Amino acid sequence: MMITPYHAKYFSYELTKTGGQGIDRLAQSLFNASVDLNPHQVEAALFALRSPLSKGVLLADEVGLGKTIEAGLVLCQFRAERKRSLLVICPAALRKQWQIELEEKFNLPSIILDAKAYRECQKAGKANPFQSGSIIITSYHYAGKMAEDIRKIQWDLAVIDEAHKLRNAHQSSNRIGQSIRWALEDRRKILLTATPLQNSLTELYGLSTLIDDQMFGDLPTFKSLYANVDGDLDDLRKRLSGFCRRTLRKDVREFVRYTARRLMTIPFLPTNDEQGLYEAVSRFLQRDDTYAFPKRQRHLMILIVRKLLASSPVALQGTLEAIRERLLKLRDEKKELAGRLLDSDWLEEEVFEEYLDDLLMVAEEHAEYRACGSEDEEEDEDEPPATDEPPEIDLRKLQAEIDEVDRFIAWSRGMGTDTKTTHLLTALKQGWNKMRELGADEKAVIFTESRRSMEYLRSFLEQNGYAGEVVCFSGGGKRDPEAEKIYAEYMAQNKYDSQVNTAGSKAIMLRHALIGRFRDKAKIMIATEAGAEGINLQFCSLVVNYDLPWNPQRIEQRIGRCHRYGQKHDVVVINFLNERNAADKRVYELLTHKFQLFDGIFGASDDVLGQIDNSTGLEIKILQLYQQCRTEAEIKEHFDRLQAELEESISEKLIDVRKQILENFDEEVHRLLKIDYGDTLQLLDEVGLKFWRLTKAALGEWADFNDSVHSFRLKCAPFPDAELADYYLKPKTDIRRTNDSGVEYTADGNIIYRLNTPLGEWCLNWAKELDVPCHEVTFNLSGYPSKISVLETLKGKSGYMLLNKLEVNSLDKEEFLLFSGFTDDGRKIPHDVLALFFKLDGEVGPFHYIVKDADHSLQADMELLANSTVQKLMENNNTLFKERQEQLTRWVDDQVAVAERALKKVKLELRAANHEMELAQNQEELQQAVERIDALERKKRRARREIDDVEEEYSEKRKVILETIRKKMVHSIGNTPLFTIYWRMI
Repeated sequence: MMITPYHAKYFSYELTKTGGQGIDRLAQSLFNASVDLNPHQVEAALFALRSPLSKGVLLADEVGLGKTIEAGLVLCQFRAERKRSLLVICPAALRKQWQIELEEKFNLPSIILDAKAYRECQKAGKANPFQSGSIIITSYHYAGKMAEDIRKIQWDLAVIDEAHKLRNAHQSSNRIGQSIRWALEDRRKILLTATPLQNSLTELYGLSTLIDDQMFGDLPTFKSLYANVDGDLDDLRKRLSGFCRRTLRKDVREFVRYTARRLMTIPFLPTNDEQGLYEAVSRFLQRDDTYAFPKRQRHLMILIVRKLLASSPVALQGTLEAIRERLLKLRDEKKELAGRLLDSDWLEEEVFEEYLDDLLMVAEEHAEYRACGSEDEEEDEDEPPATDEPPEIDLRKLQAEIDEVDRFIAWSRGMGTDTKTTHLLTALKQGWNKMRELGADEKAVIFTESRRSMEYLRSFLEQNGYAGEVVCFSGGGKRDPEAEKIYAEYMAQNKYDSQVNTAGSKAIMLRHALIGRFRDKAKIMIATEAGAEGINLQFCSLVVNYDLPWNPQRIEQRIGRCHRYGQKHDVVVINFLNERNAADKRVYELLTHKFQLFDGIFGASDDVLGQIDNSTGLEIKILQLYQQCRTEAEIKEHFDRLQAELEESISEKLIDVRKQILENFDEEVHRLLKIDYGDTLQLLDEVGLKFWRLTKAALGEWADFNDSVHSFRLKCAPFPDAELADYYLKPKTDIRRTNDSGVEYTADGNIIYRLNTPLGEWCLNWAKELDVPCHEVTFNLSGYPSKISVLETLKGKSGYMLLNKLEVNSLDKEEFLLFSGFTDDGRKIPHDVLALFFKLDGEVGPFHYIVKDADHSLQADMELLANSTVQKLMENNNTLFKERQEQLTRWVDDQVAVAERALKKVKLELRAANHEMELAQNQEELQQAVERIDALERKKRRARREIDDVEEEYSEKRKVILETIRKKMVHSIGNTPLFTIYWRMI
């Protein structure tokens, strides 16, 4: 299709304008996203963008519905609108996953900032490394530690993932939550959590204070209004609806097809030798007087050893050797090692990082489990190692402990292949039979909590019929020679593939290579927990939990690698059960039956998962049981008690409360947000077509274009860094309405071409800078393949057209492209009709001098159109202002309620004092009662005055806040002409 410079200039501004209402606001991010989207994700992003007066929102979709995608859309849109101060705070174990998601799905640059990266940035001359053109990704603990640096930056948006971990941020004892809350005060935020309400309504209060201190009054008032037996849940629901949005899995069945889960259990009986080692090490762990673990990390380390003890002899052996090394150094160097972290061999166990982040969070709530240490797993270079162990070391006792650990090591070395591992062959055989029955490919992912177990299992399987069919996937640490080999082969095979060679870091391409090997050649993938985060294995239908975590959230995440959108078959989950271990049997029973993880369509609901204190709370309790229980009777008693606690936590009453206040907001409050899916698809088609036509004009003879598949080969570089390669304009982002397989289509050998790619941005800037004086332009309606009825009446006519860019700075920056125009006989043409001209091919004719009367008419019409546009914008801003006004009014009411509660308390005390006076037995008691009543009367008068003072104080604060908003609403307007043309329609 032929376009003119006027087409190109219009398209460039249309494709990059900021602001907009409804789905128009997301046009750029939807087009730039390389991910299939579901309607609820688009609606959630629109909800987050709805009001510039909002300090943030809570997106609380159930597990697996794509909260990361929702936040990613908003981050992508902010980047497109040149809002570049963007922050993501998440658990340490999820940092890399966030970086990969942002790069792969949205082409967004990001930096993971930890202590090491921070120091490197400062050495490079950056005073505050949080100040960056890329999205900053950091952990809770580092964000808390660096709160002062973070507060210095006026963030456009901060995303807080797994926000339920900060549900106690309102409590002064919650150091991390308080620091993050202070650092991001008055910054716009998106909180992400599947479990916004776990055990108490006060958790919702805590999350609200992270967003906005002016959402509710103080905690006692919140409790008195909503957490009592007669709490007004309807009112709470209404107040939450302004900042909380929740979608349930049952709500998206129209768009997302989920298959079922099927459970298989493989019981095994350890040999006497295996059981003896287990019991001996277990008794060692139960002792409180050992030197094996630094005191400040004792519970964290014991948790890890417990995990490895149940994993494999090899995993246990490596950890015992690290413990022995520590003990030997402690013997030789005495106190110097007393408080340090264990050495690098220990830290290579990925389970350490997997649990460290959560346990440090728990430490703030459970002081007895303080597991100190840097979030970045390194001691601060300027600080001496902590030494909180006993200053005196009994060398004879220490040597006896070394000898004991030596005995355990020798025992584990002499074990040979253990019973659990031999049963893995049985498990796989049964799994393959089930795969054939279901018609699924014979592929299995085996999860273990230890890298050493992973390597041990690979060796075992390759020696027992699976040579060349096993691939390992871990999160880092020691280099895996086999993984490096697979990576090298992948890169060599794809050395001419521009998509591969420009896709990003080695870590990302290594993931692609390993997943590709599993999908195309290997039969089995063995994965550690940290390594498997964020990967999608819809092509695999068999999940083997070689090691079963104690945390149901982690189990859900494992199964979710395969049991997710796009899975075509039922997913079979195989678990191992040690029948000689009473505690293991009870844990298995708890996880299998109480949390409903393995059977059914969805697995555990968030009502069930959400009862856990946090992601490690249940594990702390189970660890206590393993440490305290020595007999089967004790095990039974303690597990019965734990199950009773869980029953109480997931009571029907609490589930009903969740449903009352968190479900179906959109039916009442968010109806205006509901997107029209057909209109959305049409919008994305139009974005793609405009971008394609503009690109053809911009690159001209520099590229060869293939219109049939919307691809082009760049032959010459329009700027120095341009990649000479094949580019592919990916089809529209699909807003899902049907039960498709969900497999994303990609074209091998092509770079995906988007608005936010360097070449795309160059083309857009080229078009914006075009010099376009008034010429005659002929539009060819006759050659257009479809009928545009409103243009038919203009065929054979001519006239003038003016395009202006209207920029309004008020509560937010909004840009509008406005057309004014008319025919030669004076008939005005509506703005939206003039925009349709640019669907047609055009041809530029001679220069045209604009007559004075025509110019005057165009300008007058443009002024009317601009005024009308600004008026509509101000009406929308007024609506948002009234919402904020209502919220602040409720906030003032809450503060007054605090004072009224104090008066009510005094009145009750006064009533009791009067009753005591009536019961006085003598003059002395009577006098005391009278004096107390007088004091209480004075206190009551003060309380009454306090009510007036509080109302006056907070009403004044409300007035100041609203006045500040009113000043922002005073708008500035820029109305810039882009071009004028004399048009003809043929």
